[in-house]
Amino acid sequence: MDISLAGKHAVVCGASQGIGLASAQEMARNGASITLVARNAERLEAARDSLDQTAEHYILAVDFSDPENLRNKINTHIATHPAQILINNTGGPPGGAAHTASLEEYQTAFNQHLLCNQVLVQALLPAMRAAGYGRIINIISTSVKQPIPGLGVSNTIRGAVASWAKTLAAELGADGITVNNMLPGFTQTGRLDAIIAGKAKAAGLDAAVIAEQMRKSVPANRFAEASEAANAIAFLASPAAAYINGINLPVDGGRTSTL
Repeated sequence: MDISLAGKHAVVCGASQGIGLASAQEMARNGASITLVARNAERLEAARDSLDQTAEHYILAVDFSDPENLRNKINTHIATHPAQILINNTGGPPGGAAHTASLEEYQTAFNQHLLCNQVLVQALLPAMRAAGYGRIINIISTSVKQPIPGLGVSNTIRGAVASWAKTLAAELGADGITVNNMLPGFTQTGRLDAIIAGKAKAAGLDAAVIAEQMRKSVPANRFAEASEAANAIAFLASPAAAYINGINLPVDGGRTSTL
């Protein structure tokens, strides 16, 4: 099975921590050159230092609240560093009910997730087509299969991204480009810590109690490590996954109750 990424360049968003960083590290171990994208340049430098140094790696500090600024920066970068792999990954919107969320909350999430994903795809697509090889992998949420209570804006926007990805998969498949979504379950990251804290506050319970309740809802009876999600992403990015296209892949220990 060919999972080598030697000679490939991957743009990884949200790469300074969590699943984004773990994915960059795993793909670098498989031989890929990585561009790490996030807001904080200092944290990106530290993340780059953690990568296998077989290939050359780059950083791109940019805030996804401004899609046009992202477009300018990524187009300049890709002009000299064409990429064949795109990992779309952006921190989830704050928790809360869908019906109480403001229009601004929905607009911000739409910009940071769907619009910025679109900007990145349009920037990388010419190089993918030229190579006859492309992998677009969106790290979204199991909420696209089963909405998560208390994450109203996130459920809505993640669903939009999933449908966008499925549409792209049909449009780009003939060019040797696959588009897939990886749906992480409860994973040991800062995002999970924030969700637990929010649920604990709302319920008036200790965070440890909420964490245990969540853990027990997973058949595996544990939370995932970021590296376990990264393994799935690295596989989808590899030549071995060439005929996997347009899917939602849960990496959730069996928690999601739908097929």
